Amino acid sequence: MNKILTELENRRAVARMGGGQRRIDAQHAKGKLTARERIDLLLDDGSFEEFDMFKAHRCVDFGMQDQQHPGDGVVTGWGTINGRMVYVYSQDFTVFGGSLSETHAEKICKIMDMAMQNGAPVIGLNDSGGARIQEGVASLAGYAEVFQRNVLASGVVPQISVIMGPCAGGAVYSPAMTDFIFMVKDTSYMFVTGPDVVKTVTNEVVTAEELGGASTHTKKSSVADAAFENDVEALTEVRRLVDFLPLNNQSKSPTRPFFDSPTRVEDSLDTLIPDNPNQPYDMKELILKLADEGDFYEIQEDFAKNILTGFIRIEGTTVGVVANQPTVLAGVLDIDSSRKAARFVRFCDAFEIPILTLVDVPGFLPGTSQEYGGVIKHGAKLLFAYGEATVPKVTVITRKAYGGAYDVMSSKHLRGDFNYAWPSAEIAVMGAKGATEIIHRQDLGDAEKIAAHTKDYEDRFANPFVAAEKGFIDEVIMPRNTRRRIARAFASLRGKQQANPWKKHDNIPL
Repeated sequence: MNKILTELENRRAVARMGGGQRRIDAQHAKGKLTARERIDLLLDDGSFEEFDMFKAHRCVDFGMQDQQHPGDGVVTGWGTINGRMVYVYSQDFTVFGGSLSETHAEKICKIMDMAMQNGAPVIGLNDSGGARIQEGVASLAGYAEVFQRNVLASGVVPQISVIMGPCAGGAVYSPAMTDFIFMVKDTSYMFVTGPDVVKTVTNEVVTAEELGGASTHTKKSSVADAAFENDVEALTEVRRLVDFLPLNNQSKSPTRPFFDSPTRVEDSLDTLIPDNPNQPYDMKELILKLADEGDFYEIQEDFAKNILTGFIRIEGTTVGVVANQPTVLAGVLDIDSSRKAARFVRFCDAFEIPILTLVDVPGFLPGTSQEYGGVIKHGAKLLFAYGEATVPKVTVITRKAYGGAYDVMSSKHLRGDFNYAWPSAEIAVMGAKGATEIIHRQDLGDAEKIAAHTKDYEDRFANPFVAAEKGFIDEVIMPRNTRRRIARAFASLRGKQQANPWKKHDNIPL
């Protein structure tokens, strides 16, 4: 018996070494951790339970039968993050460059199936050279099997991808279908075709970093949600994100102890809005003052900065926040901000996370580039997302809410549950100057008359009371009491039940 136990330990030791010490050292030399080191950092100490440690590829072409590594380039299993179960796979770049084979894909599919069956998030740590060329179409079939499970798991369990090395070709589509993508600066990249192919086909000379690095995907393409300095920081932030999320679409978000009174009064909010209606202010300041302990987990911080998305806690429970940011483009809605917010709203709705919307929006961005780029359809995505959402929705209008953008930003007409406004709110079809020039165009040559008409329009419409008179605003509240009012609103909505008409699925304007 001792001999068998010793053999088991020896086999485990070989499997844990992956591609061998030389390749592990090479991985460390690049500033990267190994697959197992990453799992150890991500999960609670001693919680990891591994599957298929000894699984090996079945390829016999190109001399592959003589190159066997237990585990076949990916470490899979389950463990806990702060005591809550997650499934994880971590690709091992020291084994065949982390390339995906038929058996490599089977291991990933196995834990994805178990995650859906048992209702727990899936976290993928990607570090792979792509499909294993020696296996040909079998490796491509493996990718498709993973893709199919990404589709089925979408909206059922949270899916998080961390790009911690190369991710090219077909490999990019699995992360692209997950809910969140994180990248590591300088050591990770994603692209459909690499720099060499780009040069051959289009004659463009571009580096891997420029083509698909962390900066490109967090600031330009919006493919990635955040980028971090190194593996350790990225994995720490994944742990922090998981703390905000429910385990699946049937369970509520976690509630953690909080030490911040729901009735806290923030007197400074009474002076947050500048006297000059065209002067910006930082909406992030409001978010931090509403959140428990000032904790805000921002999503896509570097993309479409004219809108803010992320998670806070109110009375210890997760709330998704969507907020216009007046310091960037005056908080206007455009193509990028509409897409960013729409995706976030749909994630929150899929996982029963209540949504808080903070509104200061002068309208949609005009111009040919926006119209040619399809701002109508992209703006409709955000409208559609809010309209179909059945989770608790609380909206606070702090200043401007003009035109169609007022409707889009979780208005009462899109089934907003609580719609509050500050006394500084201006809810109208458009700003006073533009409205006056249209209504009183016959007086355009008389500056005094136009000024008087503008003043009349402001007095009548540049306030929240016309909307409140019609019931479109439930209450005009004091800014300093905003945390208390939204905390009570969300508390009253904990038992909310609302359903959309039966359908196979909707047809969101993509």
